[in-house]
Amino acid sequence: MPTKIGIPRALSYYAYYPFWKTFFESLGHETVTSPLTTKHVLDNGIKEAVTDACVPIKLFHGHVCDLKEKSDFLFVPRFVSVCRERKVTFCPKFLGLPDMIKTSISGLPPLLDVRIDLKKGWAELFKVCVCLGKRLDNNLMEISRALNRGIKAQKRYEKLLLREFTPVEAIAMLEGNKEFVQNRDTRLKFALLGFPYTVYDKFINVDIINKLKKMGVKIFTTEMVPPKILLSQAKKVPKNLFWYFSNQVLRAALYYIDHVKVDGIIHITAFGCGPDAMVDKMIELEAKHRGPVPFMSITIDEHTGEAGLITRLEAFVDMLLLRSEMT
Repeated sequence: MPTKIGIPRALSYYAYYPFWKTFFESLGHETVTSPLTTKHVLDNGIKEAVTDACVPIKLFHGHVCDLKEKSDFLFVPRFVSVCRERKVTFCPKFLGLPDMIKTSISGLPPLLDVRIDLKKGWAELFKVCVCLGKRLDNNLMEISRALNRGIKAQKRYEKLLLREFTPVEAIAMLEGNKEFVQNRDTRLKFALLGFPYTVYDKFINVDIINKLKKMGVKIFTTEMVPPKILLSQAKKVPKNLFWYFSNQVLRAALYYIDHVKVDGIIHITAFGCGPDAMVDKMIELEAKHRGPVPFMSITIDEHTGEAGLITRLEAFVDMLLLRSEMT
């Protein structure tokens, strides 16, 4: 029987899942993904995680709980950096994630808690994959082939993102599940920004993307901006942030304000997230001074209510529609 590798549908899932799925399956193993987030998953995560953890961490714990009886190994990497910017790293919840999981949840299968730090270049990814492959009893030739296939899968995925499909849609398309038709009947353009694990988990953000689309809003997200263009926006701020996803979100905001001329910006932030609080204020200030572009911040946690969020979204959309009619 093939070894079953559990991949939680949280945190880095929406950024790198196609690569890791293809890599492990090309080694001859089976990947098992936790289901879409539900109240049951969230409740399990709240029960297992430390009390003051942010909701993305609580969700990750819940997804791990769902996989622990279904997997031979759990893939919980320690993300440090995926770029060459010397002082940029992932936030502490990524750095300490394997340790939190080990100490919080009992009865776990072995963790594949490899350290991923690509500051020295993409050759480091080869070392990471060799470490994982040897742990799973694969040889160097199998590992090299699986790495190449994983990179190709990730490139196909990122091309779909640049065609303005969301990660959820792009992953479904890569797996041959469904073709998505983009909504062309739009009246407004919004930049919907935030870390991928808050923007694309439709349970915790009460399906904000589809709600906005039904209101006639065309959605632009961080992942829809080419990496080179994102990097070029760094010179617009006096000092870059220390966290990878935070920089990506801020740079995407600057690009959409200056070049796409969006009608509004919505920033989804997790309650209690330190990096989020800083990014939120910086986007608000840039939207005011560069646009001005209307800005709204939405804070999510395990208590987020759908009715209140819909009311805020409707008010924001109606206000901007009225504004467009008056100009």
